[in-house]
Amino acid sequence: MKTLKAILLLGLLSSSASALAEKIGVSMAYFDQNFLTIIRQSIDKEAKARGLDVQFEDARGDVGRQTDQVQSFIGAGVDAIIVDPVDSASTPQLTRLAQQAKIPLVYVNRTPGDKTLPTGVVFVGSDERESGTLQMEALAKMANYKGNVAIMIGNLTDAGALQRTKDVEQVVAKYPGMKVVQKQPANYARNEGMDLMLNWIGNGEAIDIVAANNDEMAIGAAMALAKSNKKILVGGIDATPDGLKAMAQDKMQVTVFQDAIGQGKASVDVAQKLIKGEKVDSHVWIPFELVTKENMQKYVEKSQ
Repeated sequence: MKTLKAILLLGLLSSSASALAEKIGVSMAYFDQNFLTIIRQSIDKEAKARGLDVQFEDARGDVGRQTDQVQSFIGAGVDAIIVDPVDSASTPQLTRLAQQAKIPLVYVNRTPGDKTLPTGVVFVGSDERESGTLQMEALAKMANYKGNVAIMIGNLTDAGALQRTKDVEQVVAKYPGMKVVQKQPANYARNEGMDLMLNWIGNGEAIDIVAANNDEMAIGAAMALAKSNKKILVGGIDATPDGLKAMAQDKMQVTVFQDAIGQGKASVDVAQKLIKGEKVDSHVWIPFELVTKENMQKYVEKSQ
């Protein structure tokens, strides 16, 4: 009888602790993008390590669905919300919703479109002014500062993709022997990157360098190039496990490490600090790092 009472007491204590646990609602732009999957897994792992309850929702690239998810989190009385925005332009509305409900909001990875972030709203991510610059400077050096450059844009609604593209253009503009000859979106997708590269090859475009806004598109470009036997320098961004594998196989020449695990962990840390009423800077930066064949093993180990 005593054993039964002890089991019942433990069960009550456990359920009570669960009820008291801080709750965080997380809306991800996509569940099926490799880089965002790493962020989501990092958020989940960090939240569990801190004893937090976390609920994930997949916006599936739909702004309306993401707005509904945020409203549902607010209705459920979560203690904080983490959002990887579908569209940078949609964030001011999400910010207003969270502010009206007095619920802390953390944007992660994709830069919010708000002109300024109010108290209680924080962006955790990397400064995109570094990413494309590091990528293109490395590719330019490999090409002896000569050649035609094609840019694969991630997504035209993503401020980060537009900034990465601008970075590449600014680097190319520095060198008289280089010019941008193509610039088209492939939506961060491997298959679209491959299709776009095949189109450029089929149209007879004279391209020496492909600067893709992420590794997935760069891998797609490399797959297309493998079919044509053309020798073109290819660079990506993010240093995902697949991207690093492509570099090891000489399919990509350079990538830029964006710390997905670090962004996920920091977003949970910031959310919990905001819940506790602690002061946090409006932007928490996780630095980009250039990855080449010479130092890539360090990043392979980080990704494991």
